[in-house]
Amino acid sequence: MSRIVMRFTGVGGQGVLLAGEIFAAAKIKAGGYGVKTATYTSQVRGGPTVVDIQLDDKEIWYPYAIDGQIDFMLSVADKSYQLFKSGVKEGGTIVIEPNLVNPTDEDRKKWNIVEIPIITIAKEEVGNVITQSVVALAIANEFTKALDEKILIDTMLSKVPPKVHELNLKAYELGKKYAQEAMNK
Repeated sequence: MSRIVMRFTGVGGQGVLLAGEIFAAAKIKAGGYGVKTATYTSQVRGGPTVVDIQLDDKEIWYPYAIDGQIDFMLSVADKSYQLFKSGVKEGGTIVIEPNLVNPTDEDRKKWNIVEIPIITIAKEEVGNVITQSVVALAIANEFTKALDEKILIDTMLSKVPPKVHELNLKAYELGKKYAQEAMNK
């Protein structure tokens, strides 16, 4: 596998940091290298948040994603999308929450913009908005094929309390289903 660089953006409290942590830990568990670098404002809840994830079979010497080298981005908040979209390489894929993120016509020409209602899926289909980070995790893995699904799911389950395992497995399956539908359009 060559290096995969992903970016998740949102606002504090939406779980984007957890999704990045799970990806990095799963890559390490699989025998490779995974680094997540998070940036967020002092405003803990509601402030712009970004987590960059680098996954590689070779050692990662620089922990920060370099603008123009990000293959995939997922965004669930417009202010974070607007602040951090420029790092995605031209032609890269950006999955957005269409109810909250507003890409311009120029954005749609520059990147492959995919609309998946991540928060709605978590809230209405899974039944718990907190599972949006797991929905996002599944979507990102479907688009990037970054990790073996079993390792990613096992790592995710190790990071959440056992009482919510079933809920999170449902969230993962729904994220995967919506990603596959979006890719087949």
